[in-house]
Amino acid sequence: MSKTVYIIVGPTAVGKTSFAIDLAKALKAEIISADARQCYQELNIGVARPSAEELQAVPHHFIASHSIKEEINASFFENWAMEKVNSLFQSKDAVVMVGGTGLYIKAFCEGLDVIPAIDPLIREQIIQQYEKLGLRWLQKELSVKDPLYWAKGEQKNPQRLMRALEVFNGTGASIVSFQNKKAITRPFKIVKIGLELPREQLYERINERVLKMVEAGLENEVKGLEAVSHLNALQTVGYSEWKGYFDKQISKEKVIEAIQQNTRHYAKRQMTWFKRDAGIDWFDAGSIEPKHIVV
Repeated sequence: MSKTVYIIVGPTAVGKTSFAIDLAKALKAEIISADARQCYQELNIGVARPSAEELQAVPHHFIASHSIKEEINASFFENWAMEKVNSLFQSKDAVVMVGGTGLYIKAFCEGLDVIPAIDPLIREQIIQQYEKLGLRWLQKELSVKDPLYWAKGEQKNPQRLMRALEVFNGTGASIVSFQNKKAITRPFKIVKIGLELPREQLYERINERVLKMVEAGLENEVKGLEAVSHLNALQTVGYSEWKGYFDKQISKEKVIEAIQQNTRHYAKRQMTWFKRDAGIDWFDAGSIEPKHIVV
């Protein structure tokens, strides 16, 4: 039997975790998370980390494995995941990878473009300016300096915008100019499975999940991380929305509404990303079973 990595993708809250566990059990495989936030030890409720029962059902990797103080990015994930897959293949024929971070999955499947190392001071300066002047400053700065990226990139994602600006300030060239490398062919089979739901149903699940996060203690989790709220890992949905509430500028209800709305927008961006990949076979998340994948 050829070695195979089954990759489960789709928007947040669609049901990737539960299906990945069912599939891993059927394959007698282990799971690698491809989620840019669940890898952090300090983040739990707000990133919808799998429950203790789910983590015990099948061995998981890249879950609560790193600190928010570490520099984790797509290049790091590519190298980490390749090592883990090769290790697991010593005793298994299949590995299940699951997650909604499209860039991590692209890096694993195809390799990443080689971007020169950038002086960390440049990134620090950009973060400071962003925290002081906000998203509009970041958007304007990038649209003027790197119109090539601005025309193609995610215009409302501060992490991506800061990365693009960092590369431009550090190299004088657009990040797009480094994105022409030929895709790598991996020495194993890759099967990509996409899960989707009707938009209204998905959005209902997102709204309900956010309410459950709040009930589970999301406010206290975020409050406990205030001292490190400047770190990149916390400039994300579910965490960044609380600042106005802690500063007594907005109500808790407004925070919840903002998290729900931002999560819905994030899910829409995820689907836009994954639908561009013709190699993904799509299934209805409400009816898919492992037998549909494993013959």
